[in-house]
Amino acid sequence: MEQFPLTPTAFSGEPRVAPPDSAFNWLRQGWAVFIANPGLWLAISVLLLVVFFGLQIVPVIGALAANLLMPILAAGMLHAIRRLSDEGQFEIGDLFAGFQQQTGPLIMLGVIYMAGWLVIGLIVMVLAGGSIAGGLIAGVAGQPGVGAGIGLGGIAIAGLLSLLLGIPLLMAICFAPALVYFNDMAPVPALKASFAANMKNWLVMMVFGLIVLVLSFFAALPMGLGFLVLMPVLFGALYAAYKDIFLG
Repeated sequence: MEQFPLTPTAFSGEPRVAPPDSAFNWLRQGWAVFIANPGLWLAISVLLLVVFFGLQIVPVIGALAANLLMPILAAGMLHAIRRLSDEGQFEIGDLFAGFQQQTGPLIMLGVIYMAGWLVIGLIVMVLAGGSIAGGLIAGVAGQPGVGAGIGLGGIAIAGLLSLLLGIPLLMAICFAPALVYFNDMAPVPALKASFAANMKNWLVMMVFGLIVLVLSFFAALPMGLGFLVLMPVLFGALYAAYKDIFLG
């Protein structure tokens, strides 16, 4: 069981290679973060969901705002976890710490992240959109079987392309908010460092990602309520991974 407060570690500046079983230790530390104050973490999770679902009500602008806010609120979650780790306490207001420190660079991270997904969407549309459109045209022309086959093939290609192109973007954004907020790194170097850390730790990050997929499946079963617990656990695990890889 993780004991709080923990002794902070100095920033090394270079990512190290963590052993594959580190993924389980990160998740154990994430769970320790949650059970240190479950009620407060649940309140923060609810607040996060309200913010993001509230933004989705506004077409287009809401989605853009959500992407811009994501690194700021991620930094706030990590700030709360560091306070818990260092001081043994935190508060709901810590969620908004990114609005008080490194706000500009964190917003720039959001801009780059959003631009990355827009570029991916454009590439997918160019490469797979023709197949999907062709399927629709064939269906309208009286060939529903052929149209369905072409359309489904296009959708499959679009999904595969989104996955293949999205993974590098997620690798780049993974540790970037922590590096910007805690270590004052500029957005682009932080994205590069995060990507490099994931490349150096591809095995442990793959193990971590697979475990997160399984946990997300079970979290979604009770009407998605499991994510109220899973969110702080995953942020706690992410903070543990950041310390292990960059501060270890």
